[in-house]
Amino acid sequence: MPDRPVRRVALITLGCSRNDVDSEELAARLGVDGWTVVDDPAGADAVVVNTCGFVEVAKKDSIDTVLAAADLRDGAGGPKAVVAVGCLAERYGRELADSLPEADAVLGFDAYPALGTHLDAVLRGEAPKAHTPRDRRTLLPITPVDRQASRERTEPAQDQARVGPASGPPVLRQRLAGGPVAPLKISSGCDRRCAFCAIPTFRGSHVSRPPHDVLAEAEWLAGQGVRELVLVSENSTSYGKDLGDLRALEKLLPQLAAISGVVRVRAVYLQPAEVRPSLLETLLTTPGVAPYLDLSFQHASPSVLRRMRRFGGADAFCELLARARSFAPELGARSNVIVGFPGETRADVAILERFLEDADLDAVGVFGYSDEDGTEAANLPDKVAPATVSRRHRRLTDLVEQLTAVRAESRIGSGVEVLVEEIAGGLAYGRAAHQQPDVDGACTVRVPTGPVTDLRVGDLVSAKVVAAEGVDLVAEFVDVVDSVTT
Repeated sequence: MPDRPVRRVALITLGCSRNDVDSEELAARLGVDGWTVVDDPAGADAVVVNTCGFVEVAKKDSIDTVLAAADLRDGAGGPKAVVAVGCLAERYGRELADSLPEADAVLGFDAYPALGTHLDAVLRGEAPKAHTPRDRRTLLPITPVDRQASRERTEPAQDQARVGPASGPPVLRQRLAGGPVAPLKISSGCDRRCAFCAIPTFRGSHVSRPPHDVLAEAEWLAGQGVRELVLVSENSTSYGKDLGDLRALEKLLPQLAAISGVVRVRAVYLQPAEVRPSLLETLLTTPGVAPYLDLSFQHASPSVLRRMRRFGGADAFCELLARARSFAPELGARSNVIVGFPGETRADVAILERFLEDADLDAVGVFGYSDEDGTEAANLPDKVAPATVSRRHRRLTDLVEQLTAVRAESRIGSGVEVLVEEIAGGLAYGRAAHQQPDVDGACTVRVPTGPVTDLRVGDLVSAKVVAAEGVDLVAEFVDVVDSVTT
């Protein structure tokens, strides 16, 4: 039998860190099927674009990326196949395929286990049929406690096809980015019904990974040189409820922090209404777990939050932050907020502004509301005019930039522990415990010359903050806290 020709595939990932994990799982599956992952799309036989379908800007970016990959074709060279996968592809399926003929295939989550086969078919000139989207929440029992039994009755490959891109065992992942920080998916899907969010309809209901699977993958990542694990999901505070253990995350965090080589564990995507007192204490007092809260507030006006189908308000959120700071006074805290939600008044915006001034957050993402297909909010009355949404977005963004810069300046003179991600020209670059990679600020550490300070990427160092530049910090090296092993 003749040798099979080398087939090269480039994976382009857009959107959140959950998509990063999905792409690494796809890379591993493709590797098993004989594909070689390459960095340069122009030198690949196939390009797979892992799209984002969260908000309008992300959708446009995803489509533009598919078009750019298709433009690489020049007859004799360039990719022979351009395939769209990910959230946008899952959410719109055939509709996207019909409106984007530049893509040779649009494949949903059910296609992931056999992606290599689909790529082979495209290279043969075949056109895999795009799926008709459906509400993925209907694929599992409504009651969380019934989901585990449902999954146990299903064969593993079928299970992954049915519930979508949930992380598998470590053999089904191939690192693409490298570096000492890696996301680790602990669950997929969400049971919340926020009026503005369509994610549960295409990511499905909440499904937790069994703790032993999470720990096995964490051990594997540590063996790949990972020093910080960032626990990701659609809703990390729901972890374990479908396993019959509401304290599963509290039990998992110390186990992850105890893995040899791991110096920091960071939990993100936390719902304020689900942060129980015992979980809050575990998050902020467990050695090796970053004292950091990524809290999805979304707004601070109680009336707006009720229309969003969420809970709380400025007073409750400030009380939560105060309790958190009683455990860890220097904790890092970030959130996202939406302005211009239907029915939002100037008084509501004033409440949000006062809350942001009182909350002392390290980072805030500000989003202007826009209707999303299939959401309750899209049909709500009292829409805020687009020009008003834009004006409020600019105003809140300016306020947040000022407040977070002041927060960063308040850290001058304090000590931080920085995980080194890059070294160049006598400077070490990385993140302190209060800085989530990719979405928060960063830290530059000035390193004196000498054998004692011969740092390597992956070292955890202590430093003293001497300056702030916006949300970024500048610090002077003090000592090595934990050296990376070769």
